[in-house]
Amino acid sequence: MKLAHQTILFFLLVTGIVSAQNMDAGFNNLEKGEFSKAEVFFAAILKDYPQNKTARLCYARAVGLNKQPEQALQLFVTLKKEYPGDLEIELNYAEALLWNKKFAEAKVFYSNLVANNPTNFVAHLGFANTLSNLKEFPEALLNVNKALVLSPGNSGALVSRKYIKLGYANDKVKEKKYAEAEVFYNEILADFPNDKETLLNKANLYLIIKDIAKGKSIYALLSEKDPIIAMNGLALIEHIDGKEKQALQTSMKAIDLAKGSTDETLKKQTYERYVQALIWNKKFKEADAKIKELNSQYINENWLLALSATLSIYKSDFKNSIGYYSAILVNDSKSFDGNLGIANAYYAWGEIDKAYSAVKTTLTIFENQNDATNFLKKLKEEHTPSLEEKISYSFDNGNNTAYASKTLLTFPLSTKWTVNSSYQFRKTGNKITDIKAESNDFLIGFGYKFHTKISFNFDAGITSANTNNSNYTEGLFNAYFKIKPYKLQDLEIGYKRELQNFNTDLIDKQIAANNYYFNYNLGTNINLGWFTQYFYTSQTDNNTRNLLFTSLYYTILPKAGLKAGLNYQFITFKDQVPTVYFSPEEFNAYEIFVDLLKDEKTTLAKHFFYNVNAAFGYQYIESNDKQSTYRFQLRLGYKFSDRLLTNLYGGKSNIASASVAGFTYTEIGFRLKWNLFNQPLFKTSESN
Repeated sequence: MKLAHQTILFFLLVTGIVSAQNMDAGFNNLEKGEFSKAEVFFAAILKDYPQNKTARLCYARAVGLNKQPEQALQLFVTLKKEYPGDLEIELNYAEALLWNKKFAEAKVFYSNLVANNPTNFVAHLGFANTLSNLKEFPEALLNVNKALVLSPGNSGALVSRKYIKLGYANDKVKEKKYAEAEVFYNEILADFPNDKETLLNKANLYLIIKDIAKGKSIYALLSEKDPIIAMNGLALIEHIDGKEKQALQTSMKAIDLAKGSTDETLKKQTYERYVQALIWNKKFKEADAKIKELNSQYINENWLLALSATLSIYKSDFKNSIGYYSAILVNDSKSFDGNLGIANAYYAWGEIDKAYSAVKTTLTIFENQNDATNFLKKLKEEHTPSLEEKISYSFDNGNNTAYASKTLLTFPLSTKWTVNSSYQFRKTGNKITDIKAESNDFLIGFGYKFHTKISFNFDAGITSANTNNSNYTEGLFNAYFKIKPYKLQDLEIGYKRELQNFNTDLIDKQIAANNYYFNYNLGTNINLGWFTQYFYTSQTDNNTRNLLFTSLYYTILPKAGLKAGLNYQFITFKDQVPTVYFSPEEFNAYEIFVDLLKDEKTTLAKHFFYNVNAAFGYQYIESNDKQSTYRFQLRLGYKFSDRLLTNLYGGKSNIASASVAGFTYTEIGFRLKWNLFNQPLFKTSESN
């Protein structure tokens, strides 16, 4: 922060340094900010009085304030040599260091000044501004408060303290010490009631912590003098609150108000918010048309390129989005929207290494920025070794019971390679026959992502089973490709060999199943989706099975994770062996379902997550009469930290296909997942 030159002039006058020559006109030029005129005036004085110290000081100040800081500094260096120990020259020299952004050098010089002149207001204020530029806000605040003790209510010092506290508060926000930041904003507003700059910073704080009510109250204060800015902010708050229609309505009001504005920057911000609101409401054609209209007036400006990139992201055109963000970075390599935007686009496109590199660049430019740090944290969590433990108990109305535990270790070696191993123990029994069986499954495998749209996973191992009557081992295999054939589409094709180990009788029969399958999901931009699954199974007892499951669903509330839909399932077996396992010649099931999800991946630490799923329908088993069906699933968990989470789960269903035996089935369990380290063990682009 620059020192007020009026303070320096006052010091000149009261110390009697000003000569008898009338220099009032030059002083007035400096006070009014007419630095070019002041430079000319004092240059003329120096032609007649080349050694006049006051004129030389004022000329040097005029030169420095007239965008020639290097020349001004040299003039003050010369004066300092000629008048060693002169306080006024030293104060001006120190300020010239600030003009030249030599903050570290200025800090050393000001330290001596305040030590030698502890009651000098100008020295303390200059020192405070120097420390503020160095972002050493605690010491800056201490010195500006000393200056205000020496000159209570000084307007220049109060302004300096305002900006020191704004910087200090910004640091607190980066450190996620939001309450401390809020205290600073309140203190500033006590000095400057309804200060626009402070209110905007305070509103941004409430946006970060998602305090909707407080955010709205701040924009209500701003609306009195700045209604367009307030409307733009309120539209964003409605979006954060998940109220997209209200966001669009508010933005449309801002557009109407902006028509009469002469502030071009504000008009651009209002157009930008309006197009964003159209995108949030998935009015993609309207958003695209508006962007094209605006582009005819503001050709390829970065805010328009950012809107095009955002629209592409929402439409899952990630490659196009990368192109738009790249264009932004050509225009401005330090653009926040460009750097973090392209990081997100690379991630969505599957270019994880490039995403790491882009977020590193973002955080180099915008240190500790909240969105960028959260994005980096997400990347690290996905590539950090993890241990998962799952324990369950299940039973059905055929008196079968089972206890199971499964341990899964996942170890990413890079953004492309992952190795994993799992062990599962399952103990089954029947309360009527008193027959018991145990199985132990051990698998090791790997995953490899050899293209942004294609990955391959392979697991192999053995299962060891024993019952009252037999002991044996079987090989286990699981191999599948995950493919994204086109935007909003996901395809999985695979083979899986497994042991039928649902109950004791099945384990005793030593039946292994070879499953050939595919899963296909088609999404849309209108919240409608369609999932289809098909299994062809050949078993070691020479039976075969065909299974088709398809689901048409609609996402009612995307942010709340609420969706509903229709399910259909068809099963047929070549041979019917009902005494051994459920194997109808034909089975059909129809159901409606509703699903509510708060995803553990997006849940913040120290918060709950959940999933509730309920379905009702009818099933038709061969030529039998239709039967009503139900299915309930509940999962409730808590995220203790970014590394540790746990959840309880339970489910109950009377759908015949819910178990191999075809009985009503109930399962309850406990799951724990622990990221073993704070970050990936391999070297990422971000950590280079």
